[in-house]
Amino acid sequence: MRVFPGLKTLSRAVHEEQEQEHDEEKNNAEKLCTSLTVWRKSLVMSCKGFTVIDCYGNLVYRVDNYIGRPNEVTLMDASGKSILTMFRHRRLGLLDGWFVYEGEVGNNIRTRSNFSKPSKSPIYRVKKHVNILHGNTNVLAYVFRGVSHSDKRCVAFTVEGSYAHRACKVLDQCRRVVAEIKRKEANTKNVSFGIEIFQLVVHPGFDPAFAMGLVLLLDQMFS
Repeated sequence: MRVFPGLKTLSRAVHEEQEQEHDEEKNNAEKLCTSLTVWRKSLVMSCKGFTVIDCYGNLVYRVDNYIGRPNEVTLMDASGKSILTMFRHRRLGLLDGWFVYEGEVGNNIRTRSNFSKPSKSPIYRVKKHVNILHGNTNVLAYVFRGVSHSDKRCVAFTVEGSYAHRACKVLDQCRRVVAEIKRKEANTKNVSFGIEIFQLVVHPGFDPAFAMGLVLLLDQMFS
């Protein structure tokens, strides 16, 4: 088939222009994301926890885990105010599930006798995925809204990837990525942050605090 002179050059130019537009759209989308640096270390001595800073070096979130409450994790802002409180809930000692509450939770929820009927309702329930015989081995956890049952049709978000390698994605019901956990790259060559310092990228429309809450729960489930 005869090709008109210059058609191949024009086609290549159009293709390169389309690629450039795609790269610009991708860069613009990344600029809208919230990028946080997560350090797996508490600001308080003798405590295990997390320190989270933004791209400007400002303290955003902090976590101080005291030994007295191994089944409770509280995410605080920079001033120490509770943003999310998470409690482990196990059935028959097998399934690792967590209830996520807004703000600080009263002492009555911490008692085993009153835990099934707390005074305030959880906003999410996160259940660790256990792959025994079947299922997607790439799935780490399922997120349900409120106190919904374990029917996968009621899943609000799914966490996939590998927390051990700091390579995870949080997907909504339409399989769109809403948050990502990534290894942090150093600007200097031959410098590695390892797995103790990593990056949390939150896409527009998703709550950064809840994204960090998921990081805490993944750390409880898989560390």
